[in-house]
Amino acid sequence: MCRHKEHSPTIRSVRVDDGLVRLTQLIHAAYAPQAAKGLHYWGTHQSVDDTRKRLASGHSLVAETEGEIVGTITVRPPQPDSPVALYRDAGTWTICQFAVDPVSKGTGLGKALHEAAVAHALLNGALAVALDTAAPAVGLIAMYRAWGYETVGEVDWRPHTNYLSVVMHKSLSNAEGGRP
Repeated sequence: MCRHKEHSPTIRSVRVDDGLVRLTQLIHAAYAPQAAKGLHYWGTHQSVDDTRKRLASGHSLVAETEGEIVGTITVRPPQPDSPVALYRDAGTWTICQFAVDPVSKGTGLGKALHEAAVAHALLNGALAVALDTAAPAVGLIAMYRAWGYETVGEVDWRPHTNYLSVVMHKSLSNAEGGRP
């Protein structure tokens, strides 16, 4: 994993040669602090095949510094078959598989990845973005609130997780580059 915070990352679409094993290791490392708190996110234990499927579920991006991948995020178009009504909404895109190398946390990398994902969604007609995270993950919830999200509901993914999740929503109508 990259230990060089001083270089600006390049954010780009995931490529075939990025390596699913490496991306899965990054995701596991990024979610390890949540696992240490007893939260069983999918990202704490997903397989390489799970990573492949999740990357293919939308438009996936990576952040790269000095040739090393230090973050990833996937933004998905509306999901007509989702059990979450908001995720089925024709104007709502969702964020998932959001991971930042632990050494790069706190550098603004996550926010830059998020902004790139939102920009992609906007370019493709999104009116809003949504995501879910563990209800006990108060630090993550606070970060998403600071980025303009509001809690709009709950979803229970058990047995895939071991917690209740909050669903969060952000309107893009007032976002930079968004609709008036």
